[in-house]
Amino acid sequence: MKLTTALLGLLLLTSGAQPLATPGSGPVAEFPFQNPDLPIDQRVDDLVGRLTLPEKVSQMLNASPGIDRLGIPAYNWWNEALHGVARTSLKTTVFPQAIGMAATFDQAAMLRMATITSDEARAVHHEFARRGERGIYQGLTFWTPNINIFRDPRWGRGQETYGEDPYLTGQLGAALVRGFQGDDPKYMKVTACAKHFAVHSGPESSRHVFNAQISDYDLWDTYLPAFRDLIVDAKVAGVMCAYNAYAGQPCCGSDKLMNEILYDKWKFKGYVTSDCDGINDFWQNHKTDPDAATAAANAVLHGTDLECATGKLFTYNSLLESVQRKLITEQQLDVSVKRLYKLRFQLGMFDPVDRVKYARIPMSVVESAPHQAHALKMARESVVLLKNDKNTLPLRKNLKKIAVLGPNADREDVQLGNYNGFATDIVTPLEGIRAKVGPGTEVVYIQGVDYASNIVYEPLDINKSLAHNGQPGFQAEYFKGTNLEGKAVVTRQEAGLDRYLANVKMEVAPGLPAENFSARYQATFTPSSTEELALQINGDDGYRLFVDDKLVIDAWQGRGFSTNQHVLNVTAGQKLNLRLEYLQVDRRTILKFTGAKVVPMNAANILARVKDADAIVMVGGISPKLEGEEMNVKVPGFSGGDRTTIGLPQVQTDLLKVLHSSGKPVVLALMTGSAIATPWEAANLPAIVNTWYGGQAAGTALADVLFGDYNPAGRLPVTFYRSETQLPPFDNYDMKGRTYRYFTGEPLFPFGHGLSYTTFKYSNLKVLSKPVTGQPIRVSVDVQNTGARAGDEVVQLYVRHPGASGRVARHALEGFRRLNLAPGARQTVQFTLTPRQLSRLTEQAQRVENAEKVQLFVGGGQPLAAAVAASKVLKADVLLTGKPVVMD
Repeated sequence: MKLTTALLGLLLLTSGAQPLATPGSGPVAEFPFQNPDLPIDQRVDDLVGRLTLPEKVSQMLNASPGIDRLGIPAYNWWNEALHGVARTSLKTTVFPQAIGMAATFDQAAMLRMATITSDEARAVHHEFARRGERGIYQGLTFWTPNINIFRDPRWGRGQETYGEDPYLTGQLGAALVRGFQGDDPKYMKVTACAKHFAVHSGPESSRHVFNAQISDYDLWDTYLPAFRDLIVDAKVAGVMCAYNAYAGQPCCGSDKLMNEILYDKWKFKGYVTSDCDGINDFWQNHKTDPDAATAAANAVLHGTDLECATGKLFTYNSLLESVQRKLITEQQLDVSVKRLYKLRFQLGMFDPVDRVKYARIPMSVVESAPHQAHALKMARESVVLLKNDKNTLPLRKNLKKIAVLGPNADREDVQLGNYNGFATDIVTPLEGIRAKVGPGTEVVYIQGVDYASNIVYEPLDINKSLAHNGQPGFQAEYFKGTNLEGKAVVTRQEAGLDRYLANVKMEVAPGLPAENFSARYQATFTPSSTEELALQINGDDGYRLFVDDKLVIDAWQGRGFSTNQHVLNVTAGQKLNLRLEYLQVDRRTILKFTGAKVVPMNAANILARVKDADAIVMVGGISPKLEGEEMNVKVPGFSGGDRTTIGLPQVQTDLLKVLHSSGKPVVLALMTGSAIATPWEAANLPAIVNTWYGGQAAGTALADVLFGDYNPAGRLPVTFYRSETQLPPFDNYDMKGRTYRYFTGEPLFPFGHGLSYTTFKYSNLKVLSKPVTGQPIRVSVDVQNTGARAGDEVVQLYVRHPGASGRVARHALEGFRRLNLAPGARQTVQFTLTPRQLSRLTEQAQRVENAEKVQLFVGGGQPLAAAVAASKVLKADVLLTGKPVVMD
């Protein structure tokens, strides 16, 4: 096709350059869809009307190819930004993991985080567009937030959620949507995506075959409210349907979830993507469809517009066959294709830069000082002080000696969580503590134990013991393609392996771009000592290690970043032949080969080193390398990314008992993405702090809390149980006995719990409105800081239906407000409760606001009996009058 001036202008425009235009006439448009002055729906109809059937099908895949004849560039819909722009090859600001942000109970901070993230997302996207890169993790359509309910602490992906409460989840998720999608009347900034719709929360090992069977009551009471908040109220642009089946149908092909609720009842107008490889599950795992063509038609007819797939197998490629077999019509495909293109037009992808204010956000905003400051603010706000007997905390900065121990004291990768970006400056707890104290304080660091092993790995410079043909280091061979085939493009000697290449425009070797290549590294290792060693590899994507031609690490099928190690005994002077093979598909190139000495825990040595310490800080917990998404983990207490026990790993408790025996004050700081049971620690240690996976500033935030430069006020967004024995089976989706709303046992630390270095008093709880059904009710309460320190308080409002028959929550959060008060200061806080918030579900799952007694509780935590009796939580009885109000 002839490259017209208009078409050239469009290509320049979509690559980030300025479009060509006739002076005074605006952009030149060859086709109506290129005219930014026309209504978007008209432009969409015009564009889709010009596509052939194969082209339409190609646009329903997450990696949508370009259509050169129309000047439409390629686009990959898959991008991530769970707590900052994620998985990009560029450095970005990393906030606390989602569960940590939930612990802030701060909607304003959440909105600011989302605004910052979408600013960085826009800048990063246009930077890649200027380079001509349009691959995965480079677009404007983000598949976040994860608003599934964290119903069971064993779920490894619960860290990606906002906790166990539907209201808290919906409020924080809605704040993220607003910050992502912006406030422009015509254009979206970036798009958010509510996932995973619905009834989805593990186990990871069975998610591709699992069929969730629940009551309608639990569906509408627990699993759907947050989705309604985002879809109906916040107008989220995208929805991702889940892998598992619900009531016998895959979620992406569910009559009830998709057709009846999402489209008919909630009138959703955005787009739906499958979870990645989820459509393949229809016919390969759930076995609800006999073949790919039937599965593809089934998914599209249920409103799943886009298929995400991780490999070459796209079930939607069979849609051509589906049309031929009359399983679906081309006009029915048009519905999905138009939804997808409407979003791209709303993102301004086909319009001049000067028309789209978000397209002009510069790269200078990325990791800017205000962004880093907010990452620190949210890390501080997320810290939950669980226990603080006899004011053990805060510590004095002029202590003579502090001992810092634990597997998470100095691990950057842990505090970044999962679905994360990589920041330029990352501060670990050890670094934060060292920076906080004065020059007269000695800080001693001892790892002590690993997560679930009494063995630690001390770094060893192994490269100086490597050689090949008399030359130090590895012989490196680089090949085109990912299968080590053909003649090596380059063969050279490399002293060591510690490579990070940020984008595919870089070369891993002369003439070899940093994508779709493979490499072989060979060396002879001559140990200098007889000892036990670990050979460690960090890599993205696949790799495998051979020792004397024996395969000892096999991550060849891996895609994405992973860490593995091989432990072996070596003899001084006895040579070993190493062969490391590596492949990289796309995005970033990461390969690091290191070694470590294997050192068992020695209690006597540890006690000798801490006996003269003034305080001991143990930074323990778990790791996103142990809890996460479909992980191949072989560690006691973990399986497939989920947890089999919720207790702190026993080896860490054993170390804490050793430290406790010293008689010194021991502070336990936990890094985790889920609830950890610490019954011995809660009974014996004076202070426990939970820092979650706190992002790039986790170490600074923890040190600020430990030494009193920040007064903690984080609250638990999940219940910390005493043991998994208090819970129903993990694969039971019934809510009976789960979360604070239905759990009747005694937790270790309840939902909403969090201590402060100051005290607060509540008074004058008032109902300001006449309580009539169908009308909102306003409530006010006075909160006063009665202590000597300034601090934040999280005011929580709970609703209870004391006279209700049948199933009903014990009480439910329906309002929260985080506020800062100076010593002695008092503030009046108001809440407005809608009829929906005062309603309840009948046994038939019909939502009704009845004329009945409703109890309201306001305080710094849940309305537990002791808190109400001590007036730490105030109660107001409200008698609703009027006719029953039925809601959707």
